[in-house]
Amino acid sequence: MTRIISASMEAIERAAAIIRDGGLVGMPTETVYGLAANACDGRAVARIFEAKGRPAFNPLIVHVNDIEAAKKIAHMNARDMAVAKEFWPGPLTLILRRRKDSGLSDLVSAGLETVAVRVPSHKTARAFIEACKTPIAAPSANRSGTLSTTTPKHVAQSLGEAVDLILADGMSEVGLESTVLDCTGDVPCILRPGAVTAEDLSEVLRCAVEYDLGDKESGEIKSPGQILRHYAPRVPVRLKAIDVRKGEALLTFGAAQFIGMRESGRQAISALPEGSVAHLSRDGDLYEAAANLFSMLHQLDRTEHKAIAVMDIPDTGVGVAINDRLRRASQT
Repeated sequence: MTRIISASMEAIERAAAIIRDGGLVGMPTETVYGLAANACDGRAVARIFEAKGRPAFNPLIVHVNDIEAAKKIAHMNARDMAVAKEFWPGPLTLILRRRKDSGLSDLVSAGLETVAVRVPSHKTARAFIEACKTPIAAPSANRSGTLSTTTPKHVAQSLGEAVDLILADGMSEVGLESTVLDCTGDVPCILRPGAVTAEDLSEVLRCAVEYDLGDKESGEIKSPGQILRHYAPRVPVRLKAIDVRKGEALLTFGAAQFIGMRESGRQAISALPEGSVAHLSRDGDLYEAAANLFSMLHQLDRTEHKAIAVMDIPDTGVGVAINDRLRRASQT
């Protein structure tokens, strides 16, 4: 059984030693749990791909502790610096032009001349990176294409013995992977939506920020999260549900008391078996819904459910990121 240890300075040092020896650690962040390895150690990075069953063309995010550390591995233009100063540390990843002397493994960038870089705000994550004394490659700590992990238990269930140690520090606060922003082109572009929205970024950059969400099966991918089927539970996901079919579980948002069963017209909440309903946010709070999304999909992802019916989520603000994850989860 994979070891799960509560975060403490002793535990952090123990986890850092595993990283220095080329091992893998499940690390907490404010977004989701990450599968950490030394980003400068090609063998260790290869273990990430093996553990996740991740396609080799899908690049990884490199985690560092501050802007100065980021500038040691990548070039940062004026737009990069503007958003980094505003949103780092935090749930924002920047696509940067990689330095030739970065020391990073080529596997991190999946053959690209760019590298995805983030400075997390999570206290334990930052202490862990500091103890490792190296940039950390850390995609989400789950099997590729499956639900991201927001608790230590989820990491253990998804990766099992493939991870050497899980550094536990509660449930992830944000609950969605970081926003990925690319400023290497003429127009700033979000490659993966997250808690930092296009509106937030436009205000800092004083220009429009576009979306390029990928939806690719293969080929050149500049950011994690652009593969068409991703973040998927084992059972099918049905979006924009206005009723519930026989055998389905229900994921609600906002007022749900009037949603009914398709076959009988009865109110679904009262008719569904215990454990078949989860509420992203009863009050319609998008940030609460984001924090709960993966945890509640895990909760409903059970063999007795034929599918998970999901009520409509507003496609504004962080709702764009929630809907992006749900859309990819629903692809068959």
